[in-house]
Amino acid sequence: MPSTMPPAVVLLSGGLDSATTLAIARYEGFACHALSFDYGQRHRIELDAAAAVAKSLGAVQHVVMNIDLRAFGGSALTAEIDVPKDRLQRDTGAPGASLQTEEEHIPITYVPARNTIFLSFALGYAEVLECTDIFIGVNAVDYSGYPDCRPDFIQAFETMANLATRSAIEGKPIRIRTPLMQLSKADIIRRGNSLGVDYALTVSCYQADEQGRACGKCDSCRLRQAGFVAAGVPDPTRYRPR
Repeated sequence: MPSTMPPAVVLLSGGLDSATTLAIARYEGFACHALSFDYGQRHRIELDAAAAVAKSLGAVQHVVMNIDLRAFGGSALTAEIDVPKDRLQRDTGAPGASLQTEEEHIPITYVPARNTIFLSFALGYAEVLECTDIFIGVNAVDYSGYPDCRPDFIQAFETMANLATRSAIEGKPIRIRTPLMQLSKADIIRRGNSLGVDYALTVSCYQADEQGRACGKCDSCRLRQAGFVAAGVPDPTRYRPR
């Protein structure tokens, strides 16, 4: 029997933010079509996490696209470049505030144009599904400084999407939904906790091992750790022995 819920495409990496985004989309009444990418990332174990999260949160479909961004490289996530460790030095002091880095420039874990590429695939998928909502878990508060996580980028992509698609031309404009954009990591965790997200299923670490255990030292791990502390929620992350 066809679902009466409107469809939505939800980008799902298998990490904390995207899992929370999927839970929010489901809570808002969407039939969620999760979309993940095997793009040559060194932390490919996140795809197993994405499958577990999609199942746990009732996605009606989970598609994994295969694209090889290692062919370009240019990032510590897609090339033989060391992942920075202990780069995030201190909290700003306010609950849930962003950690501060030693560097002002964009970190080497930035994957060139990744969110532009991912959203482009999501846009094509949305047209096929005849849906107008695409969810992505980008955040402009607690993040590592990536340019494609900013509100201006999302607005620009949405503008482009509504110039480039039959759906929009025929009167069904595309919306790029970013429910986490202005939330701290602690607020994201509290929100997901209230919606039943099992964060033990998620993998955020940039260099998680084959068992999904985190390093505890990369930017993503440090932001995640600080978020659980600020949220007052037990951290279920499995870490490698140090």
